[in-house]
Amino acid sequence: MRHIRLPAPILRAVAPGMRLWWRVRKPATFGVKALLVHPDGSGRFLVVRHSYSDPTRWGLPGGGYKPAGETPEQAISREVAEELSLSLPTQDFMVLNTVTTTLEGKRDTLTILRAVAPDEEVSLSPELAEARWIKDVRQLGPAPVSRWLIAAVSHAD
Repeated sequence: MRHIRLPAPILRAVAPGMRLWWRVRKPATFGVKALLVHPDGSGRFLVVRHSYSDPTRWGLPGGGYKPAGETPEQAISREVAEELSLSLPTQDFMVLNTVTTTLEGKRDTLTILRAVAPDEEVSLSPELAEARWIKDVRQLGPAPVSRWLIAAVSHAD
């Protein structure tokens, strides 16, 4: 499947409309998030800020997928390649947790997976504003942090 990369300003402009559509339509969606651990074994992990929606919030890389077309492992491998230009085979990912939520007015099944990154160097897609390797979420200071980031870190310990 071919994906179109949209510039960050367009992503920010479209995000409110998507949230409204989710509230009206209440679709069932499926998503994946990756807890990527630094390859040097230092215990650091990668956090990102997306360029759309809430660009101040720190979270995990990931995105949506269709279960009829790919598994969570295939989806997160694709998302990590698209967002960070990191190539990880599906077997490198381990499921940490799967949750069902109704945040944003939609029925979302989210799978959080863990893998060791093959390299510390990442190349950000327009979807991402920033990425950092950290050891503790407190290093992010007063910035808002995604509940899925907190959940992933607590399940990884």
